[in-house]
Amino acid sequence: MEIIKVDLGARSYPIYIGAGIIKELGNCLKALPVGEKALLITNCTVRSLYGTHAEKSLKEAGFHVAFGVIGDGEQNKTLATAGHLYDLAFDIGLDRKSPVVVLGGGVTGDVAGFVAATYLRGVPFIQVPTTLLAQVDSSVGGKVAVNHPRGKNMIGAFYQPGFVLADVALLKTLPPRELRSGLAEVVKYGVIWSEDFFAWLEENIEALLAGDTEALIHVVRESCRIKAAVVEQDETEGGLRAILNYGHTFGHAVETLTGYGRYTHGEAVGIGMAAAARLAAALGLLSVSALGRIEALIRRAGLALEMPRNLTPKDLVDSFHHDKKAAGGRLAFVLPLSIGKVSVNKDLSAEVIEKHLNQAP
Repeated sequence: MEIIKVDLGARSYPIYIGAGIIKELGNCLKALPVGEKALLITNCTVRSLYGTHAEKSLKEAGFHVAFGVIGDGEQNKTLATAGHLYDLAFDIGLDRKSPVVVLGGGVTGDVAGFVAATYLRGVPFIQVPTTLLAQVDSSVGGKVAVNHPRGKNMIGAFYQPGFVLADVALLKTLPPRELRSGLAEVVKYGVIWSEDFFAWLEENIEALLAGDTEALIHVVRESCRIKAAVVEQDETEGGLRAILNYGHTFGHAVETLTGYGRYTHGEAVGIGMAAAARLAAALGLLSVSALGRIEALIRRAGLALEMPRNLTPKDLVDSFHHDKKAAGGRLAFVLPLSIGKVSVNKDLSAEVIEKHLNQAP
């Protein structure tokens, strides 16, 4: 089991990475100053696959476990779902030392994390991500939120977990579509931070798609290292952390405008990364060869490059203004300058975006 530390002073925590390590969940939790009553939040699919594994580990470590089960999919990432979990927390008598343990993907982690951050003004929170996307991205960094019909992740908080336990063995049952979805966030890290990592992905993308254990451990480890390095410098997105939003301004618009269900988050981010790279190339910020490499890797990961045909540039621009990253009427776009380097551009007008959206140089 490998350990990566996210160094945030009093809010620091480890990320445990390995294969078959879910059995260590209870012992890892027992090492923290928490109560014996634990609320294990998951969804129906994950509960049937791994709920008994997590429950067994927690009970063997002396915890009394209650299950909270929510629906699967982005459409369940709502205040109504949070309300259901608040009711459950009251019913079982959760107190301020009672840990909320999240066993699931990004949607489950975001909703349960939001509940943990706000119930009794905050209770201990543990992430056991079961999708590649959650293991490399959403479980790390402390962003928790629910969606609003007018925008994704508009209601949320920064709330760090006690630890993250990323067991790549849990990815063996992941549907191929969800594995591809997670690869979008992996590709993102190469574009925003490390050309060497990007080149490794170019050489090993087929092994990842085949579910190779060592390849998966490598991408989870490197992705978490990159995200930890960014979050340590900018926990609450006052500056550098904004680079983690590469592909997300476009991607969130696609998710919102198509109703949180047509595309997975990773699929939308893949489309968004391609759109942002094309915009950068059209503005003369990114070379044609770098654009080609980015598009090729996204495509080889099994992800789409094109915006939905029914979404016009104006639709997208209008949606951008409701994005939580918009401030003072200005839109923030993360644009690649080369592979491994991006900039945050806050000076693009709606006219410029509409002109160049989805246009190759």
